[in-house]
Amino acid sequence: MEALQIYWWFVISLLGGLLVFLLFVQGGQTMIWSTRQPGRKSLLVNVLGRKWELTYTTLVLFGGAFFASFPLYYSTSFGGAYWLWMLILVSFILQAVSYEFRLRPSNLFGTNTYDIFLWINGFVGCVLLGCAVGMQFFGADFTVSRGSILDGAAPVISQWNSQHGFDVIFSGRCLLLGFAVFFLARTLAAMFFCYSVRENSREESEFTGQMRRRILVNGTIFVLLFLGFLAALFTANGYTMTAEGVVEPIRYKYFFNLIDLWWLGATLLCGVLLVLYAILRGGLQTAFCHKAFWYAGVGVVLTVTALLCANGYNNTAFLPSVSNPQSSLFITNASSSYFTLKVMAWVTLLIPVVLGYIAYVWCKMTTPPLTEKELDSSDHIY
Repeated sequence: MEALQIYWWFVISLLGGLLVFLLFVQGGQTMIWSTRQPGRKSLLVNVLGRKWELTYTTLVLFGGAFFASFPLYYSTSFGGAYWLWMLILVSFILQAVSYEFRLRPSNLFGTNTYDIFLWINGFVGCVLLGCAVGMQFFGADFTVSRGSILDGAAPVISQWNSQHGFDVIFSGRCLLLGFAVFFLARTLAAMFFCYSVRENSREESEFTGQMRRRILVNGTIFVLLFLGFLAALFTANGYTMTAEGVVEPIRYKYFFNLIDLWWLGATLLCGVLLVLYAILRGGLQTAFCHKAFWYAGVGVVLTVTALLCANGYNNTAFLPSVSNPQSSLFITNASSSYFTLKVMAWVTLLIPVVLGYIAYVWCKMTTPPLTEKELDSSDHIY
C-alpha cells in the first residue's frame, strides 16, 4: 500500500511539473499586446493556439489524478477553497472561449475583448495556480472530520474558514510563488517564440533580439522571486506524524527533506541549473536562443517534480492545516483504497503511449516554424 501511495504521489508531482512547463502558453498570452502589427500579433496568437489545449488537458488530468488517487485532498481543497479554484477555472474557460471565437465574423464582443480574456487567463491562471501550490506547502485554515461522512444531515468531511480560499490568494508567501510562476511562464514564452516563429532575416533578427531581452528581464525577476520563495519554504514549519499518530510541526522540514532524500535535492539542483543556463545563454546568445526552450523546459519539470515530491514524501503533510494540525493531509491518510491504487497503477502503463502520441503531434504542429505566409494559407486560424 505504501509503495503505491509513493508511486502515485510521484505521478502527480510529475504531472504538476509538466503543467508548470506548459504554462508558457499563458505567459505568451500576456505578450501578444506588445506588438502593434496585426500580422505579427496574429502569428503569435496562432503559435500559442496550436498548444493551448495541451495545457488545458494537463490541468484536467492533474485534477483527475488527484481525485482518483487522493480523494480526500480533492474534496478538502477543491471543495473547501472553492473561490480560489473557481477563479482558476473561470480564467481557463475564458481562454477556451477566446481561442474559439476571437476571429468569428459575428463574435459578440470583438477581437480585442477576447485578447483581453487571454491576458486575464495568462496572468490570473499563473498567479493563482502558484498560490494553490503554495497552499500545499504553507498550509490553510481547515478542519477534517472523517466521522461526518456518516451524518446524513450534514455529510461534510472538511470545514474551511468563511473566506474559502480568498485568504490564500492574499497570502504573501503564496503570492511569492504565484508571481514566480507568472514570470517563469513569460520567460518560457519568450523562449518558445524564438523556437517556433520565423520571419525574413531582418525581421527575425529584430524579433529574436526582442525575445532575448524579455528572456533576461523576465528570467531575472523570476530568479529573484524563486529565491525568495525557497528562503520562505526552507525556513517554514512542515508537519510530520509521529508513531502515535500525533501531528507535530518541524522547523526547516522541507529543507531537511531535500537533505534526507538526497536524490530529490540533486534533482532540484539540476533543474535549477538548467533553467539558469537557459536564461543566461538564451538571453545573451542569438544562436542559442532557439534552443533555450527545451533546456529550460526540462529544468522546470525536474525542479517542480522534486519540490512536489518533497512536499509529500518523508512523512510530510502535503496539505497542512494551520488551525488544526491533526487535520493535515498525508499521502498515507488521504489516499484511495489499495484496490483503486493498484488498478490505476496498471492503467499508467499506457502513459508512454500517450506521451509518444503527444510528442508526435507536437512535432507535426511545430515543424516547420510558423510564418505569416503559412498562416495566410491555413484554413484554420485562431
